[in-house]
Amino acid sequence: MPGEKKQDTRCKWAQKDIFHAYHDREWGVPVHDDRLHFEFLVLEGAQAGLSWETILKKRDGYRKAFDNFDPNKVARYEEEKIEKLLADPAIVRNRLKVRSAVSNAKAFLAVQKEFASFDRYIWDFVGGKPIQNRWKTVEQLPVTSAQSDSLSKDLKKRGFKFVGSTIIYAHMQAIGMVNDHETGCFRYQECKALAI
Repeated sequence: MPGEKKQDTRCKWAQKDIFHAYHDREWGVPVHDDRLHFEFLVLEGAQAGLSWETILKKRDGYRKAFDNFDPNKVARYEEEKIEKLLADPAIVRNRLKVRSAVSNAKAFLAVQKEFASFDRYIWDFVGGKPIQNRWKTVEQLPVTSAQSDSLSKDLKKRGFKFVGSTIIYAHMQAIGMVNDHETGCFRYQECKALAI
C-alpha cells in the first residue's frame, strides 16, 4: 500500500497486522485526555495475565460495554450492570477485573477532584514530559521503572486495583509518558518530536 511504512522499521513486538494501527498511531503518543487515560487504565488492567492482542480484539466491545469509558457513568454501575457485563462475550468476563473498573472509576473521579484533572496528576510522575529511552531491541525494554513503582504505589494508596508496577509501566508506554519505541523504529523520532 502506498505510504505504508516498511514492516522491518516497526518495533519487533508490533510485527503482526493486528498491532500495526495501534503501534503506528497510538503507542507512545503523549496523552492529555482524561477519558483516554481512563480507557487505557481499564484496558491495561483487563490485560493482566492475558495478551495485548486479546485486549485489542475486544477494545470496541469494551468501548460499547463501558459507555465509551466515561468514568462518571462507570462509577455509577451497580450490581445489575456488573452482572450484565459478566455475561458480555465482547469483554474479558472476569469478575475482579470488571469490579475493579467500577471502583477505579470512583478513584479516578477522586483524583480529578483533587488535582483538577487525572492528566495533571499522572504526568507529574515524569516531571510533565516524556522520558526518552534509547532501546535498540525489544529485549532491552524494562517491565517496570522507578517512576512506575512510585505511580503504582500511589494509585494503590488511592484505592485503585490492577495497578501493579508492570501494568502501570505498560500504561506509561501506551500514553507516551515513556518513549519505548526501538531507536530503529520509524515511530521513535516521530514520538520524540511530539514531546517537544
